[in-house]
Amino acid sequence: MHRRFILAGLAAAGLLAGRSGPSRAQDTLLVFAAASLADAMRALGESWAAKGHGAPRFSFAASSALARQIEQGAPADLFASADEPWMDYVQQRQLIVNETRTSPLANALVLVAPADSPLPPLRLGRDTDLLALAGPDGRIATGDPSNVPAGRYARAALEWMRQWERVSPRLARADNVRSALLLVERGEAPLGIVYATDAAASRAVKLVGTFPAESHPPVTYPFALTRRAAANPAARGFLAFAAGAEAAAIFRRFGFAVREP
Repeated sequence: MHRRFILAGLAAAGLLAGRSGPSRAQDTLLVFAAASLADAMRALGESWAAKGHGAPRFSFAASSALARQIEQGAPADLFASADEPWMDYVQQRQLIVNETRTSPLANALVLVAPADSPLPPLRLGRDTDLLALAGPDGRIATGDPSNVPAGRYARAALEWMRQWERVSPRLARADNVRSALLLVERGEAPLGIVYATDAAASRAVKLVGTFPAESHPPVTYPFALTRRAAANPAARGFLAFAAGAEAAAIFRRFGFAVREP
């Protein structure tokens, strides 16, 4: 569903930030969000609380772990996934309010190395030999391709490069993208496949190259209310805020691309 229709519906209900009437600071709100959203979401929560609303609480992890926790009854009010398939997963199980689903953000998939790595910036393509860049014993850190969105995107890119079979045994499979980034930051992996926003957030890594957009599915971030929050005006207000213009400026500050409504 296009974001403009979602925002219009929330506005009609009087739930857009700044138009929600008296403060609902007493309301609590639990947001389950992909690990790559952590820095931006914390800033968003501070901005929301500064308007007199209750400060949202956050749980950050791989989208796969969060989706399964929601399936098991975790009390999340809003789910922000790092890919569409895990939002599909909870939607197919009737665990979200379908009409609130919106995908306001995009990201890029990149190759990073420790900040002191001698590797120069590269233009990544099918002729880029990732194992040669990693060295004879080096591993490439990324999210677990079996379930973590960053790993799934990484696998798609490696398959596009026709290197999946060679590289797969040398992957350091992390439980979320920030854990993969940490392996590179500590020098435990000479290379990592993460998001552009993760690379920008760390002074301990440097950007080696960006995977071509055609090498993997678009990296988009769907947001939606969970079924338990269907009648929660605080949750609806925060979702409208997160998909609005003020939040867009915050997300851009952290390196995300904001998609057109």
